[in-house]
Amino acid sequence: MGLQKYRQAKREIGAVGVSEIRQHFHYGVYFCGTLKLMYYAIIGVVVLLGLWVLGSYLVVRNLEEPSFTVIEVRDEFEIRQYDSYIVAETAVTGSFDAALQAGFRNIADYIFGNNTTKTSIAMTAPVLEQKSEKIAMTVPVIASAETAAERTVAFVLPSKYTLETLPIPNNEVVKLREVPAYKAAVSRFTGYATEKRITKKKEALVASLTEGGITMRDTPQVAQYNPPLSFPFTRRNEIIVVIE
Repeated sequence: MGLQKYRQAKREIGAVGVSEIRQHFHYGVYFCGTLKLMYYAIIGVVVLLGLWVLGSYLVVRNLEEPSFTVIEVRDEFEIRQYDSYIVAETAVTGSFDAALQAGFRNIADYIFGNNTTKTSIAMTAPVLEQKSEKIAMTVPVIASAETAAERTVAFVLPSKYTLETLPIPNNEVVKLREVPAYKAAVSRFTGYATEKRITKKKEALVASLTEGGITMRDTPQVAQYNPPLSFPFTRRNEIIVVIE
C-alpha cells in the first residue's frame, strides 16, 4: 500500500510539473513574441524619423536664398549686410497663421503660373511675414489686436530675374518689388514658428538692439525657410530687423 501511494503521488507531482513547464514555455514564447514585435516597432519608428529628418533636409538643400554677408556675430543675434533682391508680395489682414496661409496661396498661385506668360518660377527661401503697423523703435514689440493686424507676406524670387524680365501677376493683389541692399540684425531659432514664440523672439531681439544702442529702421520680419511638414528641429526660422 505504501509503495502504491508513493508511486501515485509521484505520477501526480510529475503531471503537475510537466503542466507548469508547458505553461512557462507558452509564457516564454508569448513574451519573446512581444519583445520581437516591440523591436520591429522601434526600428520602424527610427527609420521613419530618419526619413523625415533626411527629407526635411533634402527639400531645402538647393533652394536659393538672398545673398548676404555676416558682419558681426553677438550672443543674441548677428548683423548681416544683404544684397538687393526682388520679392513677390501681398497685403493680408488677420492673425499670423491665417495671414500667412492666405498670403502664401496668393503668391504661390503667381509663381506656379498665374501670370502673363504662364511661367512657373522656381521656389526660393525664405517666406517673409511682416506686420504693416509702425511701432516706436526703442520699445519691445507687444502683440495686440493680432486678428485685425495688417501684414505683408512675401516670397523672395530667384536672382536671375529682374523686374523687367519677371512675368506680371494676373492677380492684382500680388505685387513685385525690388528690395534695396540693407543691413539687418537677425536672430535664429528652430522648431515651429508659432505666433506666441514669434512674439517672444521679436521682443527679445528688439530689447537686445535697444540695449545695444542700435537703431531700427522698420518693424521685425519673420523669415521661414522650411515647408510646413518639415521635422521640427531641422526647421530654420529667423527674426530680421533692418537697422541703421
